[in-house]
Amino acid sequence: MFDQLFKRASAVVRHSTAPFAEERIRYLNYCVHRGDSYWSVRRKAHDLLWIAQRLQHRNNLRVTVDQVRSLVVGRVDRERTSGPQLDLPTTRRRLIANACTWLRFLGSLREPIEHIPFGSRLDEYADWAKQERGLSDATIDRFGRNVRQFLKWYGPLGRPLSRVQATDIDGYLAFGRDRGWSRVTVSNTVDALRAFFRFGGQQGWCEAHLANAIPRPRIYALEGLPTGPSWPDVQRLLATLNTLRPADVRDRAILMLFAIYALRESEVANLRLEDIDWQQDQLNIHRAKRGKAQAYPLLPSVGNAIVRYLRLVRRNDKHREVFLTLVSPFRPLSLSGLYDIVSYRLKSLNIQSPHYGPHCLRHACGTRLVTEGLTLKEIGDHLGHRRTASTRTYAKVNLPGLREVAAFDLGELA
Repeated sequence: MFDQLFKRASAVVRHSTAPFAEERIRYLNYCVHRGDSYWSVRRKAHDLLWIAQRLQHRNNLRVTVDQVRSLVVGRVDRERTSGPQLDLPTTRRRLIANACTWLRFLGSLREPIEHIPFGSRLDEYADWAKQERGLSDATIDRFGRNVRQFLKWYGPLGRPLSRVQATDIDGYLAFGRDRGWSRVTVSNTVDALRAFFRFGGQQGWCEAHLANAIPRPRIYALEGLPTGPSWPDVQRLLATLNTLRPADVRDRAILMLFAIYALRESEVANLRLEDIDWQQDQLNIHRAKRGKAQAYPLLPSVGNAIVRYLRLVRRNDKHREVFLTLVSPFRPLSLSGLYDIVSYRLKSLNIQSPHYGPHCLRHACGTRLVTEGLTLKEIGDHLGHRRTASTRTYAKVNLPGLREVAAFDLGELA
């Protein structure tokens, strides 16, 4: 391996004779196999050599993340000959990341395990919700996150779960409101806690009436306006990405899907190569809420952006998802990764919006369709709404139509 990365015999000998050579070779071979570039593997070889030399006095590589960090952060010197420049924050972060990834690959990294109070009860509920209720993994995960946060808040009180009272949950919701939770967030939390404690009541490890005693805030229909940037801002956003930089090429295709087709995060993340019918110029989207595929005409501008990404940027044919990370290990973009892309791009242009995630581009698309005169039924079909009630909120942004209603002359009835 080392003779493939370095031409100088002295460099090959230095890497080969350093501690944990076999462990480093195994990981570097893995990086080559998964598609890392030559220069990326070479950089990692240098970093792992430096880390291995600092760990040579240990009998094994069983270390914690904090111990790895102390090896790097605790040193401010620079080894003039071949060592990394440790006074640069980016270098320190890279060393820590490469060391942890290597040790994790070997199974040697001792990562901290987050202790969730009463976590076994939450596991019981999750298994029941999946096996007996048939809830989706996404729903169970969403409920689990809300319940987990409550258990982490309640655990330090030092009382068993059987002694949870409605006043405890009131205190937790008040704690959340103090942190800026909206009524919708509180409502979602209440739904999760009700489901969890209703199951607990059936199992006998909490009060049977507790779930019904949890107050739910009133949610007003069509309370808010669609929140998103103006369409000129969206056009300005896309115009700035018309470059050959790999990140711009990929992100332009992603942002066009969000802004033009009003797709949800999960719909873009789950878009697969076979969902694009190049022969029929058709895009088949598996709608997250409708539960079935919906066909769209593939616009030339969007098709060209995707082709450009596939030809110039996308690497690794092991995954069928369209959009992958730009650096190894190449894997499908996560929902949080898509959120970060949109948020970073909007904020970098100082585009003002109440929210900065992909959903704000969906709202921008819906608002634009209203101004172009499409009916609510047509807008709902484009947005993938299951019910027309979901689309009615866009009627509030149709200012020309509202002005016509306000100007309507009632004549003698006034």
